[in-house]
Amino acid sequence: MDLKETPKENYGMYDTDEDYHPMLIAGLPAHSDATIDVNNPFTGMLLGRVPQSRPEHARQAFEAAARIRPRLTRRERTDILLATASAIKRDQGRFARLITAETGLCLKDSLHETARACDVWSFAAHMLIQSDGEIYPSDIGATPHERRIFSMRTPLAGAISAITPFNHPLNLVSHKLAPAIATNNRVVLKPSERAPLTALALGRILYEQGLPEGMLSILTGAPVPLGDAMFTDRSAELVTFTGSVHVGHHIAERAGYRKLILELGGNDPIIVLEDADVDRAAYLAVQGATKNSGQRCTAVKRALVVDSVADEFAERALHHMLKLSIGDPSDPSVDIGTVISREAAQLIARRVADAVDAGATLLLGNQPHGASYPPALLDHVSPTSELVIEETFGPVLPIIRCPNDVDQIISMANATQFGLSAGVCSNRLDYVTKLIDGLAVGTVNVWEVPGYRTELTPFGGIKQSGLGHKEGVLEAMRSFTQLKTYSLPWSV
Repeated sequence: MDLKETPKENYGMYDTDEDYHPMLIAGLPAHSDATIDVNNPFTGMLLGRVPQSRPEHARQAFEAAARIRPRLTRRERTDILLATASAIKRDQGRFARLITAETGLCLKDSLHETARACDVWSFAAHMLIQSDGEIYPSDIGATPHERRIFSMRTPLAGAISAITPFNHPLNLVSHKLAPAIATNNRVVLKPSERAPLTALALGRILYEQGLPEGMLSILTGAPVPLGDAMFTDRSAELVTFTGSVHVGHHIAERAGYRKLILELGGNDPIIVLEDADVDRAAYLAVQGATKNSGQRCTAVKRALVVDSVADEFAERALHHMLKLSIGDPSDPSVDIGTVISREAAQLIARRVADAVDAGATLLLGNQPHGASYPPALLDHVSPTSELVIEETFGPVLPIIRCPNDVDQIISMANATQFGLSAGVCSNRLDYVTKLIDGLAVGTVNVWEVPGYRTELTPFGGIKQSGLGHKEGVLEAMRSFTQLKTYSLPWSV
């Protein structure tokens, strides 16, 4: 594969490949004594430089947040949210090209992400139409009173610390910021050092829409020089993190007495039973394993297929995988771009090779080139191989053959530290209901990929896949608020 230069116009909102992009503290440009480079994973070219934030920058950001108490009306918040959705839609192509340049994701996936982000901001605005309070009678207890009790939701007393990964640099950032702004909260955001330019572009849009200074700060750079400041600062009341289990555990150990929302990894199965339309199931499995270059916590990480249809499933999965185009992610016709780095591609290749050494059959792939990792398909994979025990973040579909026994399949599916989501391919109601009840995951999708959801619906996992409240716009708005009750005299 030739590493050709990406035209400068494909870098989205920036005019040259050497621009310096300051971080934002309370809406104002902020700088550091060092910078880090942001490079295109496909070309290796420099996209820009951002400051390397340090603990003192986090302190400044949280202090700025502590100095204000937003009092935006519902109408004012709605206007900001809807204007942001409109701005993202207006600049959809530019945002998508920027995401592709930063992450190596194909343009198709980046365009899809921008559309999802528009939904996040729009849905958050529409949720403000509804009252978030309830009324309780007081004349029902052992000692009735002529009173009524009312509940209301108020912003957090402290700031929200939000930390996001590289794989959805617009949508996952939006899932942190939109519910926070909708509930009049202040946020200090730390996006991935791999993809900070998209977050900074979104931050500038928010301030252009009238967001008050102090409501949002965006810190950039690698996590080590910043240390634990994002989740130990005295003004951080809630930490919402999406990323790896390892980092999530570190945050949980160090954060102390504060609210945590941890959305961590997944090892999501797609389960194919004997009655399934095998071609349809294989298509879903391939799509679920390869979209976003397989870099989703909800990607299909393993296909649990009953023996009686496994040969046909493998043949149809290979057919659908061979139809995918691999190449320059900025090419609108390409289906699979790169993974985030050469190191990530090498890790995937090593795990696939180890699975083959342990007896799996490699049907396609395992030919990395730089950060490019074309899709791989394996059959007869051991359920104890590292490839499927750990979360392999790439476009790989391992087929694990199973006995035709739903109870055993549930046991195999649950034999992992993760519990995020699962897909089920069956038309038998008895099988489907048993799987929905027995799978230890946060979401079960029948005849759909594990990752299916809308931006409004609750989302999250159990076991090592998550801690705290679920995400999704509505759940996040609830978890980003305090519940307060008050009572008033009331004649019955």
